[in-house]
Amino acid sequence: MEKRLLSFFIILFSILIAVSAQTRNKRYEEYIRKYKDLAIEQMNRYKIPASITLAQGLLESGAGQSVLTRHSNNHFGIKCGGNWNGKTTYHDDDARGECFRVYKNARESYEDHSRFLANRPRYAALFKLKRTDYKGWARGLKKAGYATNPNYANLLISIIELYDLQQYDTRLGKRKYKVPITPHETYLANGLLYIIAREGDTFEELSEEFEISKRKLIKYNDLYKGYKLQPGDVIYLQKKNRKALKPHILYKVEPGESMHSISQRYGMQLKSLYKLNKKSEDYIPRTGDYLRLR
Repeated sequence: MEKRLLSFFIILFSILIAVSAQTRNKRYEEYIRKYKDLAIEQMNRYKIPASITLAQGLLESGAGQSVLTRHSNNHFGIKCGGNWNGKTTYHDDDARGECFRVYKNARESYEDHSRFLANRPRYAALFKLKRTDYKGWARGLKKAGYATNPNYANLLISIIELYDLQQYDTRLGKRKYKVPITPHETYLANGLLYIIAREGDTFEELSEEFEISKRKLIKYNDLYKGYKLQPGDVIYLQKKNRKALKPHILYKVEPGESMHSISQRYGMQLKSLYKLNKKSEDYIPRTGDYLRLR
């Protein structure tokens, strides 16, 4: 009796394994193998769980097989929006002939997806969650209006659990350097990601930590080659805006401020601040001066 019972459970277990294997889609597995490192890289830069990024990519792109993905490299179904200046294409979605973003490659799409979430206030609450809380992220995305499908959160969670994507939320990816003992905290202001420099920081170390070239970090922050970072410096991890965000229109200069410090405060490109106020680069603002920010 015990042998027959044991045989029954072995057969049952084999059937369950077989059924489980059949529920997995090979195209999904190929997509995961191809883009998991890119999702991990984005997670380490923007703190969006890799599992969520992969699940959204799988769902929105049909595992890379959708027309929008194959022809436009748009893996996340992101529409044009008022601030998109790149190439566009048109597809039927919630309405006929809607405008969608076009990217040069998958990396550009993944980067824009991260910035899309990081730069919008309606998703800000998600970044307070632990990066291992994929369920909280899935439900938060649906609540914030990322998709109109009422079952969107459950679909993401099902994909994550079926393909064990949560395993990537604790990985560091393929890095050639040691992660700092205490990584820099990233902040969001003016629609941009930034960090606060600490004692002893160098551009080389920040470049490795955030996988952004030293040249770009210097350029993004309107600094010069050879500049030594000072504790408390605001360092943007993205290109600054050409003008301040609303409602900031005019600014009254405070004691000790410079054009550079003001441009950093409002996430504006320094050259744009000079141009907007019709000032030459040798202009030094005085306390009480008024400057246009947009």
